[in-house]
Amino acid sequence: MGRIRILPDQVANKIAAGEVVERPASVVKELLENSLDAGATRVRVEVESGGRRLIRIADDGCGMLRDDALLAFERHATSKLRDVKDLLSIATLGFRGEALPSIASVSRLLLETRADEETTGTAIEIAGGKMLRCEEAALGRGTTITVRDLFYNVPARRKFLRTEPTELAHIASLVTHYSLAHPGKTFQLSSGPGELLHVTPVATMRERVYQVFGSHVLDELVELGVRERDLFLPPPSVPPSEAIAEYRREPGPDDDPPTRTFRLTGFFSRPQVQKGNRNSIYIFVNGRLIRDRLLLHALSAAYYNLMPPAAYPFALLFLQCDPEEVDVNVHPSKTEVRFRHGSFIHDFVRDTIRERLMESRPAPSFSPAPRVAPDAQPAARLPYSEFSQMIENEPPAAASFAEAAPEQPAAETDADSALPEFALRPTAGPTPRLDFSAPPLEVAPGPPPSGKLSRHLDMHGEFPPEAVPPPEMSLSVLSDLRPLGQIHESFIIAAGRDGLWIIDQHVAHERILFEQVMKQRSSGRVEMQRLLMPIVIQLTAEQQIDYARIADELHATGFETEPFGQRTIAVKAAPAAVGAADLEKILFEILEIAEGELRGASLDDLRRGICASIACRAAIKINHHLDAAKMEWLLRALAATDCPMSCPHGRPIALHYSTREILKAFHRM
Repeated sequence: MGRIRILPDQVANKIAAGEVVERPASVVKELLENSLDAGATRVRVEVESGGRRLIRIADDGCGMLRDDALLAFERHATSKLRDVKDLLSIATLGFRGEALPSIASVSRLLLETRADEETTGTAIEIAGGKMLRCEEAALGRGTTITVRDLFYNVPARRKFLRTEPTELAHIASLVTHYSLAHPGKTFQLSSGPGELLHVTPVATMRERVYQVFGSHVLDELVELGVRERDLFLPPPSVPPSEAIAEYRREPGPDDDPPTRTFRLTGFFSRPQVQKGNRNSIYIFVNGRLIRDRLLLHALSAAYYNLMPPAAYPFALLFLQCDPEEVDVNVHPSKTEVRFRHGSFIHDFVRDTIRERLMESRPAPSFSPAPRVAPDAQPAARLPYSEFSQMIENEPPAAASFAEAAPEQPAAETDADSALPEFALRPTAGPTPRLDFSAPPLEVAPGPPPSGKLSRHLDMHGEFPPEAVPPPEMSLSVLSDLRPLGQIHESFIIAAGRDGLWIIDQHVAHERILFEQVMKQRSSGRVEMQRLLMPIVIQLTAEQQIDYARIADELHATGFETEPFGQRTIAVKAAPAAVGAADLEKILFEILEIAEGELRGASLDDLRRGICASIACRAAIKINHHLDAAKMEWLLRALAATDCPMSCPHGRPIALHYSTREILKAFHRM
């Protein structure tokens, strides 16, 4: 007898269940997607014991006929595909026909469903893949699936499940994700007697974000709006090496209409909102929740030079494209996809988000913690989830003095540091310095006010809430600020139309110089200074390899270098903004960047890293006195930059303390 045999259906279903049903959240995902594909407008999810004991999903979708309900438990039985061509244009969330038989093979399942075409419904009970009963039942339109005792017949799989709170967090995160993708539907999630989520239909995505995350998270987000980009497919005569340039070019008058249109909508956080991991990134492609490295990299690239490398933003992105442009049949759980034109989509997402950040110029602000009543109990927190960590309705922590401090030590303020000349008007004399070293008082957050600040007090000596101006959330107001003084000769205090501003003088000047160097590099007019004596620098073997790779880029940025023996280079000229004392430090810093993270990065990232190092060393330092004219020049020059939100290394430049927060701190409203 031969060694190869056909597996029984029961064994095949359990093997498929190992791929499709990883944990209770996987069951919820498959059944929830089926409900959405069925056109449901209301979905109710009930779980017990983190989904181990009970998972029940009820919807008001189209339901199933009796024959279809029986056939649905056969392997690869689906209503969404007819032939292999349909795989190229899948517009539904589910399509393989593996979910129901896989789930039924490792649980006790009850299906109750009724379609509009029938007067009575159908109830089918299955345990461990064996049908126990199938009978008529008096049911309303829609489908309810009850899954009990998950993995009861596969004890080894049951042992690998996490604790009940952990599994519940996975389920809660999943339902939250899909509620965000479908704002026009009702979602309910309950665990035992408690309700974890209940959102009703809303007209806009902004309202759904408010329902799910609350106002504190919504206030920190930038709305993307609707951004589109057309893809013009190159003719067959274009070589593959030139295809990308063909995608990116502007359409001409003789071009055919675009063959593909990509649309991106959603929200993303300001650069000052920094997460420690990617769990706050929500990405949907054609309404499908995915985890895609290409889009994650595009999002990180959009925040390059705006956020530290180890930090991640909050993002809720929805990408819509032709189903033929994305292959969703590359992973059993359908959480990974493959794009036909990946480079085009990567650049579209990266450029769109970065352009919107440049337009909005979002400003960071102090976020004092709310007052909590002594008897108030902290809200229960759900643990980590594979898709997203549960985001609670808490304000972000206030930025501390240490977090805002620039990276340069006080010892670097020697007179030999070469600083760019300030285009300043003569000053009338020294300006008295102010000491605001005391931290701001804690105030309770509230709804943003409106109207202009009243000059008259009411009968109680308090400002009416409606008389407070709305907070300025954009750094476009920098040009109107009036400098008042410095804190520790490191931070500029300025008054604006709405409250107080604190500007880090080092990172502000760093941003100004960075954009100047980038523009000079792009135009080919980098200002250089020749050294009286070349500086000889010794390199390691790895640094020698990296130097050979970036030598051309160093030259284009203003460094004139050449090999000078084994593992040695001679520096003959440097950018005009760099002092001789910092020259060797900058070169080693650039080589360290190249040795670490930039070996696999793009040329644009390498160029930005070099320019950021030059700007950081050339910028004014902390503990450096500035007179009023220099402070005013710095604010005007910062306002003229493209990105005044953060320095090239991602540190915030300016913090805002609004009039409302000041009045609240003094109990004036």
